[in-house]
Amino acid sequence: MVDKITPTDPRIQFKTANLNGVTYGYILAEPQEKAVDTIFLVHGWPDLALGWRYQIPLLLSLNLRVVVPNMMGYSGTDAPDSPTYYTFKRAADDIAALASHLSLSTIILGGHDWGGAVVFRVALHHPTLITAIFTICSPFAPPRSTYIPVSTLPNFKYQIHLASGEVETIIIGEAKIREFLNGMYGGRTVSKKPMFSVTEGVHFENLEGIGPSPLLSKDEMDFYVKEYSRNGIHGPLNWYRTDKLNFEDEKSLAGFWEEGGKLEIPVLYVAGTKDIALPPSLGAKMGRFCSDLRKEEVEAGHWALWEKPEEVNKFVGEWLRDVVLKGKTGTKSVL
Repeated sequence: MVDKITPTDPRIQFKTANLNGVTYGYILAEPQEKAVDTIFLVHGWPDLALGWRYQIPLLLSLNLRVVVPNMMGYSGTDAPDSPTYYTFKRAADDIAALASHLSLSTIILGGHDWGGAVVFRVALHHPTLITAIFTICSPFAPPRSTYIPVSTLPNFKYQIHLASGEVETIIIGEAKIREFLNGMYGGRTVSKKPMFSVTEGVHFENLEGIGPSPLLSKDEMDFYVKEYSRNGIHGPLNWYRTDKLNFEDEKSLAGFWEEGGKLEIPVLYVAGTKDIALPPSLGAKMGRFCSDLRKEEVEAGHWALWEKPEEVNKFVGEWLRDVVLKGKTGTKSVL
């Protein structure tokens, strides 16, 4: 069984920091021996910093200091009303500010879902800060010089519904949040109907009959519901209202990538073969944009971090040991 942290685990501390005028909550975990490096882990939607619960013990075993922010809108982090607070550029600047707050000149980055998109943007906007990147399920997509709405892709149609404002009018209070999260994390009705699809979004008619998630324990779900109940889900859904804002922030960077530019740091991309929203095919051209790319796959859906933690950890651990931390004093084998 893969080791994992819990909300009351003595190996982690819950900390706060003011970053660019906004209060962030984050998890800090220090290895038992002197840290050889620091890794930031960035979660996506709808998740929390605790979403990395299976990976934190692995990273500590490699003598890495682990920092896991709750991103804008989530848990103990502020949840401003305006989508301008939820852009890639803003997230990148806030992560850089958190590194500065912790007196770090360089960091390794890991991301999942929106967090996977964010970590690549940190490398774009703060290139000297990042020494290596890994993502789970999230491929790299370079900035564009022409605006193409993300929701035009069939597997991203759900983003129209999430951005519409309708979802937060229904998902109010702990009971509805619990139903919603159970459905997002794989719960089904008695007749095996899903609560969510990538083509339509949230199926409200299936909310009340949704069964428990197979991926979280009761205690973990209780924690998630409590944390989501702090500010509701409007803030987290603001991430789906930033498409045009992100384009405007990044269009000046597009020329570098269109002319053959590449990320000159080690990159690991672990795809989930059953991920409908982010299928492995989206990462097929990543080699054009990454000079040192390793690609792996796990037979899992979007929540690969929880579905196949042993396999995910094996790929991440081997890559860190063999590529990123090679030769650093104190680094342990993960096998």
